[in-house]
Amino acid sequence: MSDLIAKAAIDRRLAEIITPVIEGLGFELVRVRLMGGKYRILQIMADRPEGGIVVDDCARISTAVSAVLDVEDPIEDNYTLEVSSPGIDRPLTRLKDFDTWAGYEARLETFELIDGRRRFKGTLAGTEGDEVLIEIEEGTIGLQFDWLSDAKLLLTDDLIAEMLRQRTEAGTFNEADFDEIETSEGDEAEEPETQDTKH
Repeated sequence: MSDLIAKAAIDRRLAEIITPVIEGLGFELVRVRLMGGKYRILQIMADRPEGGIVVDDCARISTAVSAVLDVEDPIEDNYTLEVSSPGIDRPLTRLKDFDTWAGYEARLETFELIDGRRRFKGTLAGTEGDEVLIEIEEGTIGLQFDWLSDAKLLLTDDLIAEMLRQRTEAGTFNEADFDEIETSEGDEAEEPETQDTKH
């Protein structure tokens, strides 16, 4: 079974190199992507197994990953390393993520048309074997994990409340540290924690 952590061959090679480093620091690799274009960017998303990664954690991961990539040298051209948290509307990249986030809304996309469509939006209902279960308007359906090209949580009030609960339990969020926040329509979702390093 594949996963959505690393799609391209170079991403899979990079995942092989950096996963032991990230896990050795007590984190999990959520996703790795080497983005092309004029300036190459290596995007790494990581998280604590229980959730709640912060900027200082991203900096530690960036330093450790930079050191191993300098030795292994898997990328020929110059690139910028970005280490970030998955954010609230996080990508779902492993089969276990669909059980962890059961009950929350998500958008799934498949490589091929399934009953005339590639996009499925609904409430995650866990997994059954190698199938991801999702409740859509027509009822609960199962999609083979290997059919998925992309999957991510959708930003909802319930999801935000759960993320705040996780961060409070992990000690990475303390409501007393913040002034009251005024919001208005059109406010964007929280940006993920990020640490950049140029190579």
